[in-house]
Amino acid sequence: MNLPKVCIIGAGCSGFTTAKRLKDYGIAFDVYEASDDIGGNWYFNNPNGMSACYKSLHIDTSKWRLAFEDYPVPEDWPDYPHHSQLLQYFHDYVDHFGIRPHIAFNTRVEKAKRRADGGWDVTLSTGETKRYDALVVANGHHWAARIPEYPGSFNGPQIHSHQYRSPFDPIDCIGKRVLVVGLGNSSMDISSELSSRPIAEKLFVSARRGVWVFPKYIGGKPGDKNPAPAWMPRWLRHRIGERMVRKLIGTMPDYGLPEPEYGMFESHGTVSGEFLLRAGSGDLTMKPGIERLDGDGVVFTDGSRESVDVIIWATGYDISFPFFDDPAFLADSDNRPPPLFKRIMKPGVPDLFYMGLAQPLPTLVNFAEQQSKLVGAYLAGKYAPPPEAEMERIIQADEEYYTGFYYQSRRHTIQLDFDHYCRALNKELAKGAKRAAALGNAAPPVTRELEEA
Repeated sequence: MNLPKVCIIGAGCSGFTTAKRLKDYGIAFDVYEASDDIGGNWYFNNPNGMSACYKSLHIDTSKWRLAFEDYPVPEDWPDYPHHSQLLQYFHDYVDHFGIRPHIAFNTRVEKAKRRADGGWDVTLSTGETKRYDALVVANGHHWAARIPEYPGSFNGPQIHSHQYRSPFDPIDCIGKRVLVVGLGNSSMDISSELSSRPIAEKLFVSARRGVWVFPKYIGGKPGDKNPAPAWMPRWLRHRIGERMVRKLIGTMPDYGLPEPEYGMFESHGTVSGEFLLRAGSGDLTMKPGIERLDGDGVVFTDGSRESVDVIIWATGYDISFPFFDDPAFLADSDNRPPPLFKRIMKPGVPDLFYMGLAQPLPTLVNFAEQQSKLVGAYLAGKYAPPPEAEMERIIQADEEYYTGFYYQSRRHTIQLDFDHYCRALNKELAKGAKRAAALGNAAPPVTRELEEA
């Protein structure tokens, strides 16, 4: 069987786990990585500028949930490993499965253009253009930092949380009046670190709305270690979870934080083992949303003004695919990616696969590893998707299930329940295997010229 050859964009965890799966199926592939090594977002001080790691960062997913299916994490790991441990785990995985020789480092995909007859012309930063039968997009979605616009101007230094490395780098925050904008996971970590009395003189946190802050431990165990089973109805899981969290931590106003406007599970979960302690200890001061920037200070929506030396914008990211020109393959102005079957395939474009394009709870690290089961089987002729009309119906149903109960926000366009998704994916793989068998297990057509095959 003449199997297709695949281009994979990115050597982060989504890219190299997909590569491993293709290798298992005997499918040829090339991985292009803009940096000098693997790791993507988890490569501290990544020279490609796409890492958001700061020195103190520990992943919010426990080791019990982030482990790759076929490569266990080290037994001596703590429950919540440091980013350096996670990166070493990635290196060990890549070397153990022999993926590194397939990766072209310091090579950026500048343009990916789909041919009229199928397949892709991929232009590289080396100046070369190569043809592939299929394209895997694994360039991540935590690198195109977004800073909202406000009236006025600010005279002091300001950075996005993506650039933050420590209380001293790239801005010395010691003895400064610092404003952190946002209440996501990065804000929780950075605010907790800077609000220590020997660090910032005063630490403000601005947020347009309150959020629920979930504990990392429940009964002395990581909160995500023993989740409710995926078959349990969502309403019941949420009801049990809400009762448990309220019993453990009370309400947000108990800590001097604003009351959330939405239900506990109607926004992306924010997890911190320290932020509530800092808030309750008076080490940080909550402020509402920003009205305008005002020279050496900021005016907030309640009319108050605070003098500020430094602003750190923990305001999220845009979903970006800079190598595409076709708007059909891009996220829209509301940060919504193209409608994708199982968050992977675009109906009508059978040679394009988006990997890791989700904000799954509890983990993103091994999400693409699960998705790659479908991609590998499809390219090897062992899986066939349903007809396009059925794909569209499933997309609509899935999006309603995964994102329909969240409040509308740019941060909620790719939410996903990991356990439910994996259960549904395995069912779809079984159905697709039967469809493929009925079609004679034929692999997708190879469109490259004979001399390239």
